[in-house]
Amino acid sequence: MNPGTAALIRGLEVLDTLADPGVARDGLGVVRLTELVGGDKSQLSRTLQALDERGYVDRDPVTLAYRLGWRVFGLAARAGDPRLLEAARPVLRELVREFNESVHLSVRQGDAVLTLLTESPVSTLHAPGRVGSLTPLAMTSAGRVLVCDLTSEELDTLGLQEARAAIADVTVRGFAIVREEFESGLVAAAAPIRGSSGAVVAAINVSAPLFRFEDRLEEAAARLVLAANELSGAIGGTHEPTRDTG
Repeated sequence: MNPGTAALIRGLEVLDTLADPGVARDGLGVVRLTELVGGDKSQLSRTLQALDERGYVDRDPVTLAYRLGWRVFGLAARAGDPRLLEAARPVLRELVREFNESVHLSVRQGDAVLTLLTESPVSTLHAPGRVGSLTPLAMTSAGRVLVCDLTSEELDTLGLQEARAAIADVTVRGFAIVREEFESGLVAAAAPIRGSSGAVVAAINVSAPLFRFEDRLEEAAARLVLAANELSGAIGGTHEPTRDTG
């Protein structure tokens, strides 16, 4: 591996690590980043300096910890299918008005759910979403929707053996519902958005406090299916799943 490629990979590993809320919630210093990413501390310091100069990471002047910089979020906002992002914004806002709860647009990022867009009501108590945040596939409604077309082997590779039954249920019902699996007191529903091939490309979901939304979950799930079908059409997709012709 040439030095340029090694430096690029090291920089990408730094960004991946800083994006993990499980280890980088309050930022990470050079020493801890070196432990997590590996390699030489001085080389990692130079990588961080280059990323800082270009706005991909920010360094807290007091704690000296590094966090993702705003430039990363700017790139994320322009990534993916711009038609989907453009079409989703008004749909999410309309659903927030209907549900008076938080609504999100997500995609699969490896073995996690990545939030692309989120809209929340003005109410003081709601389930907020954070653009750029990562959440588990197995325990979230969006996660189950995003992997509902994968084969058993693919699910096993992602460590989703125990969630197979719940994921298979998405194919039957056309949506996923989760009750207090990801977070105590939180419920959620999600529906799949499909591209031109019929494959799932994104998920739209609503999340809300259990005490306020439990009796509305099934109704909300059905409404999300309609919204997901609308967004599928907006990107030239279909609401019909991929069919195995082999």
